[in-house]
Amino acid sequence: MALAIFDLDKTLISGDSDFLWGEFMSEIGAVDADTYQVKNQYFFDQYALGQLDINEYLEFCLEPLSQHSIATLNEWHQQFMQSKITPILLPKAQAVVDAHREKGDTLIVVTATNRFVTTPIVEKYGIENLLATEAEVENGKYTGRVAGEPCFQLGKIKHLNCWLAQTGESIKGASFYSDSHNDLPMLELVEHPVVVNGDEKLIQIANDRNWPVLDWT
Repeated sequence: MALAIFDLDKTLISGDSDFLWGEFMSEIGAVDADTYQVKNQYFFDQYALGQLDINEYLEFCLEPLSQHSIATLNEWHQQFMQSKITPILLPKAQAVVDAHREKGDTLIVVTATNRFVTTPIVEKYGIENLLATEAEVENGKYTGRVAGEPCFQLGKIKHLNCWLAQTGESIKGASFYSDSHNDLPMLELVEHPVVVNGDEKLIQIANDRNWPVLDWT
């Protein structure tokens, strides 16, 4: 038995949940569509280039959560799951998750996207453990700020190490599945790095290092 660690966006699903949440919020009129979608695309492109300022991005994407009650946000999230996420769930991803579960491996998703957006998606795959960027809550409402360190790049390793210390799990023999060169630190950490639906830069690295390259789309 070992850890089976999964990235979420473009790995377990064939799109980016944070980007799609921004699109959804624009479509239902919860944000100003014209200005929000331009910025949403800008940050998406910066991420793809490996140049994302994570703090600037989180200030942008978490602010709308502070404008609405958690009850309203949860209602919207149910609609979001139906319209944006269900169509991009990947049967091949589910099959790999299930195979690890049958082996007795511990399943965990580690993602830069915030917990509010990602929890219901991770639950769809039957994965109980989630490390994500935490959106701060005060008095039962999101503040628009980050709680703690973003779960991004080296931050993913810090979140994972804290979780390992708390649970007593071991990184020995672990696998990590990801699509993005932004996750290179995590891929280098584990014994079994696997590139899934990889971006061009990561596929080149994987080929140079003889890492498995899979397509779950």
